[in-house]
Amino acid sequence: MTFYRFHLPVETIFERKGAGRHLILIAMASVGPELLERLTKEHAAALVLYARQWCGTPEDVVQEAFLKLVVQKTAPENPVPWLYKVVRNGALAVNRAERRRRHHETKAASRASAWFVNDDLAGLDAEATSAALRSLPPEQSEVLVARIWGGLTFEQIGTAVGCSAATAYRAYVAGLSALRQKMGVSCPNRPTTN
Repeated sequence: MTFYRFHLPVETIFERKGAGRHLILIAMASVGPELLERLTKEHAAALVLYARQWCGTPEDVVQEAFLKLVVQKTAPENPVPWLYKVVRNGALAVNRAERRRRHHETKAASRASAWFVNDDLAGLDAEATSAALRSLPPEQSEVLVARIWGGLTFEQIGTAVGCSAATAYRAYVAGLSALRQKMGVSCPNRPTTN
């Protein structure tokens, strides 16, 4: 975790982020740089540990708490307990947001249509085939699905994915070979080029 050390005579801090793309102006209302530095040195690590019990991004929560402290119009009477309260509330809010996101993602994934319609299976194990397709590089799996189940020509696939027909064909052959190997199926004959 990186906290910045400031020794400026003015009550304003200019901080450059990244390659100078962002410039943040923080008006130091009631918390001086010395107090901020002392609090950071003495309590930042413990605050991260405290936040870690509730969320997966404790460093972000602690950084936000220090930023909230800096912009307070009136400094808290006891800044350490105030920081712990802000970190706790922030970590719990992040935890709720993470749970909501996971819940919505799980719900969306369960509603997502299966890769295969039962009529398309033609003797394939849908679960094993789906898993094998997911394990392939995306450029191979998209070409395989477009060719085998979409019925597109290599020229059409090339147009759709932004490559030449020859590149689409090579991705198809490589993907088909990898898919057969993953599923333990031998190659009855070479793929056609039409």
